[in-house]
Amino acid sequence: MIKFLPLGSAGEIGATCFYLNINGTGIILDCGMHPQKKGIEALPDFDIINNMSVDYVLISHAHQDHLDSLPYLVQRHPYIRIITTPQTRAIAELTLHNSVSIMEENIQINEIKIYSHEEIDLLIQTIEYKAYKEEFIINGYDHIGSENITASFHDAGHIIGSAGILIKYKNKKIFFTGDINMEDQSLQPAAELPSERIDILISECTYGSTESKTLNSWKEETLSFAEAANKILNKGGSILIPVFSLGKAQEMLAMIWKLILKGKLADTNIYTGGLSTKISRVYDYNRFVVNRIDPEFELKSIPQKNLYEINKPSDLFKESCIVLASSGMMVERTASFNLAKTWITQKDSAIFVVGYMDPNTPGFRVSNSYKGGKIKFSDFDEERDVKCEIKKFRFSAHSKREGLLRIVKKLKPENVILVHGDPPSIDWMGSSILKELKNTKVFAAEAGKEILFFDKK
Repeated sequence: MIKFLPLGSAGEIGATCFYLNINGTGIILDCGMHPQKKGIEALPDFDIINNMSVDYVLISHAHQDHLDSLPYLVQRHPYIRIITTPQTRAIAELTLHNSVSIMEENIQINEIKIYSHEEIDLLIQTIEYKAYKEEFIINGYDHIGSENITASFHDAGHIIGSAGILIKYKNKKIFFTGDINMEDQSLQPAAELPSERIDILISECTYGSTESKTLNSWKEETLSFAEAANKILNKGGSILIPVFSLGKAQEMLAMIWKLILKGKLADTNIYTGGLSTKISRVYDYNRFVVNRIDPEFELKSIPQKNLYEINKPSDLFKESCIVLASSGMMVERTASFNLAKTWITQKDSAIFVVGYMDPNTPGFRVSNSYKGGKIKFSDFDEERDVKCEIKKFRFSAHSKREGLLRIVKKLKPENVILVHGDPPSIDWMGSSILKELKNTKVFAAEAGKEILFFDKK
């Protein structure tokens, strides 16, 4: 028997965490933290599996909503085995340390024990890593039967080290997409899917409800970006781009520099720094051992100025420049949030939004503002005039909904479990799969609700 039990990211995006029990072996798929919730509410509901076998946790990639609750899972299950790709392990060492100070601000001591840098060091040492397509055994302590459970990672095309996870037991094959992308980016090529037919597909649905005609290809969006950026730079303005330190920062940096080299974008200073620069070193170090569009290209070869050496924001307007600043959703007290308050006062400059903004974030407010309008960065903030340009682009590291359907058609699963999406996205994906594949059963994951699969006699 196979039991699937969502602990988070069912009917929403955030705190991705799913429990599988395969004949007595307990396997956790991802262990994320909800980026827009605080305290214990940001964690998966680990209480659901208090009295169940918990043997392994397999991490698809190192974004916060898939990784950052791992220390809390280890607190509860200190003997659990953690397995990732080598690149996810390397990134996790950087991002989990970076999260310690954030946790100190957001987690109350009486709610849950705050983890330390020393504990992160110990946790990282316990992470095992496996290369893409390397099959490994994951039999748990209470595993029933003599046949092995095996797993392998498959490049998900999302960020460096990201993986779909294939699990096999007897005649059953389970594939968890993680966050998956079926199109090329600037650095990262499209995902590579398993060649086998799948019995149970656990699929993300991020863009399930988004009309694809509103999402240009990466190449088309790049040309639109260059045209808009040149208008700002040629009149002496500067551009602020909020980015996630992992993934979006590296892809945008590479894209901007390649445009400059091709003469399609005005040559200008580029400001980066902080965690994103450390992560860029991991991208460079691994460029020959993972899929890359151009393995010879190094991010460190791009001339960059350190954003964190700027004394005051006004210095960024003395001559035109492009600033890549975290966080991607402009969360309060981050560099992009702080800089935006100065940016909106500059009539010749612009803020370019390049990805999804959660409706509950300051970034969403900024992305839906316009020159000549007004903005409140938070409910308690004063209303401010917007004097700069606000431009929206979609450089997505997730598959469009047609791409997700292509995955389903290629893998031909008997069962599909839909996760990591809001209700409209789940509904669109579910109805589309049922139209395309008449014999496929579709399940919408619900937090704490089991889905059971039995061996056929």
